[in-house]
Amino acid sequence: MQYKANTPEEYIAQIPEERKEPIKKLQQIIKENLPKGFEEQIQYGMIGYVVPHSIYPDGYHCTPDTPLPFMSIASQKNFIAVYSSGLYAKKELMDWFVEEYPKHCKRKLDMGKSCIRFKKIEEIPYELIGELASKMSVKEWISIYESAIKK
Repeated sequence: MQYKANTPEEYIAQIPEERKEPIKKLQQIIKENLPKGFEEQIQYGMIGYVVPHSIYPDGYHCTPDTPLPFMSIASQKNFIAVYSSGLYAKKELMDWFVEEYPKHCKRKLDMGKSCIRFKKIEEIPYELIGELASKMSVKEWISIYESAIKK
């Protein structure tokens, strides 16, 4: 689901009441753990963490006026989602996450290419998401991104 919001605060104000605290907690843990250089903003109708144009002026290759996306959190229709481009782009990071996940959550990992879905709010592994956020610097993300799009 996409919400019409210009700020993370506006986004959170619009989501269902039972999801506000989990989204705020995800927002906090990601911001506390993201390496220096990433910025929080609304991107694609959700709370996004991006490489700003001040660091990477080229922006996202599909829409260069959009900052380079890295992570996002969203309240979807039936779940809370965490999107991590790093998982999709770096096999070692994906392997680490898949191996670590069962140590933090009893429920089977529900995941797409870069989307981790949490249908049970009480089972969100916040510490693991924080650790995931910390695993890639802006410089490494730009390098991986450029090597993928310039093939």
